[in-house]
Amino acid sequence: MPYNAPQKAAAVSTTKLLDMKRKGHRITALTAYDAPTAALLNEAGVDVILVGDSVGMVKLGYESTLPVTVEEVLHHLKAVKRGNGRALLVADMPFLSYEIDAKEALRQAGRYIKEGGAGAVKLEGGIEIAPVVKELVRVNIPVMAHLGLTPQSVLRLGGYKVQGRKPQEAEKLLTDARILEAAGAFALVLECVPAKLAGEITKKIGIPTIGIGAGPDCDGQILVVDDMLGMTEASLTFVKRYAELRGQMREAVQEYCREVRNGSFPGREHSFAQAPEASA
Repeated sequence: MPYNAPQKAAAVSTTKLLDMKRKGHRITALTAYDAPTAALLNEAGVDVILVGDSVGMVKLGYESTLPVTVEEVLHHLKAVKRGNGRALLVADMPFLSYEIDAKEALRQAGRYIKEGGAGAVKLEGGIEIAPVVKELVRVNIPVMAHLGLTPQSVLRLGGYKVQGRKPQEAEKLLTDARILEAAGAFALVLECVPAKLAGEITKKIGIPTIGIGAGPDCDGQILVVDDMLGMTEASLTFVKRYAELRGQMREAVQEYCREVRNGSFPGREHSFAQAPEASA
C-alpha cells in the first residue's frame, strides 16, 4: 500500500521557526530517509525533517558522507516527501555540490525544491559559503546553515572532533554565525560545539539554532533517527537512545528463522483455504 501523508494542521515554515525562537518554543528535528519514517515523525509532531547526507553512513554503507551524491539524496527526498505532511522538509546538499560554483549550487538546490519537494536546503561551512547562501536566497531557496563539526570537512578536521574549544576557534564560529545570518540563512545547525559557546551564539544571532551535541541552550535539537531509536551500533556521547530497536529486530528475525526451520511458521492462521468444490 502507498504511504499517504497524514492530514496536516498548519505546516511548519521557515518563518514559523523564527516565531518559535522569539516565543521561546523549542524546535524538534530528526532525520528521515523513507516515506513510512516521515509519516511516523509527522504523527509524533516533529517540526523539521532533514533528509541528511548521513543517509550515506546510515543507509548506504559508506564510511563517511563524502561519497553521497545529489541523485542519492534526491531519491530519498522524494520518498520522504510522500510521507511528510506537516514538518518543514530540509535536504542536505552533498559534498562538492555547492562549494565550487554558485550556478551549480543553484541548479542542484533548485532540483531539490522542484523535483524533490524540499522546503529548504542545508549547507555546511562559514564565511566561505556565504556568497552561495546569498545566491540561493536571492532566488527564494531557503537555506539552513551548519557550523561546528561539519562532516563534509572531516578530512581537513582530522576526524569527528568537538569544534570551538579554543578561544580563537570560538570567536570564528560566532563570526561565521553572524555572517551566515546576514547572508540570509533562516536557521543554523551547531554540531559538536561546547554548550557554553552554543548558548552564546544562540543569544547573539536572531535566527534559530538547532543543536546536535551542542548542549541544552540551542533553540532546538536534531538527532539522526536511527541513532536515537537504537538501530545503529555506534555509541555517541551526545545521543540519547530512546529505544533499542536493533536488538528487538535481531530477536524477531532469529525467532522467524527458528519457526521457519522447525515448521511452525506459517501456521493454518497464516494460510489460505481452498474454495470448496461446486456440487454437481
